[in-house]
Amino acid sequence: MTSSESGQFFFANIAPGLFQLTIAATGFKTQAYSGTLHAGENSAVPQIALALATETTQVRVGPQIAEEQVKQEEKQRVLGVIPNFYVSYIPNPVPLAPKQKFELAWRTSIDPVTFVLTGGIAGVQQAENDFSGYGQGAQGYGKRYGANYADVVIGTFVGSAILPSLLKQDPRYFYKGTGSVRSRALYAIAQAVICKGDNGHWQPNYSGVLGSLAAGGISNLYYPASDRNGAALTFENTAIGIGESAAANLFQEFVIRKLTPSVTKHPPATP
Repeated sequence: MTSSESGQFFFANIAPGLFQLTIAATGFKTQAYSGTLHAGENSAVPQIALALATETTQVRVGPQIAEEQVKQEEKQRVLGVIPNFYVSYIPNPVPLAPKQKFELAWRTSIDPVTFVLTGGIAGVQQAENDFSGYGQGAQGYGKRYGANYADVVIGTFVGSAILPSLLKQDPRYFYKGTGSVRSRALYAIAQAVICKGDNGHWQPNYSGVLGSLAAGGISNLYYPASDRNGAALTFENTAIGIGESAAANLFQEFVIRKLTPSVTKHPPATP
């Protein structure tokens, strides 16, 4: 039975005997009233006042919020296709736990676009006979593909998961989105050599630099002996990689967001 606006209600043709009423309303504590109805009797229920229900508050802790943010970042794709996982458009996001850092690295490594791009690079290398020690034909292509994919996996896991977890650093680029063109450009370039720590403070990007050096050193284990990089060349390639990161960050700051349709709308960050 639904009561009237004044709270009144009645039941007709009720059999005599014991009865129990349960009174409930949204936002109030449920109450019950019991009584006995005698034959031929009209029973009037005393006025019943409902008390407000105790408010239930759901508290989400940092790791839960970080996981939600990572899930959103895993939907970010340039032109709806190319992964754009390592960019945060959320102002002051929750620091990533090691689990989330490895999750992003894993998703990047197994993304179909990663396999396709790796195959394209291997094909260009074969056409130009780069790393000639691998030879030609299907076997040569397979070796080049394997070496390129190993570069991606090692570089991603070492520089974006293992070292960031050990050094408590965040591997993501933090979109600024406000200020003059000059301030945004300097901000983007700086993020090639600095990063946010898990404590929220900016610090030297040891993870990215050491990750590039480590990946270059490990690659000497599987590239042809004639093409293995010495220490000097490894350092040189690391410096080139820093320059490439700066260029990529500029592209992120001024172009990529407009080409990423799955970005959730957030107010810009205020670093």
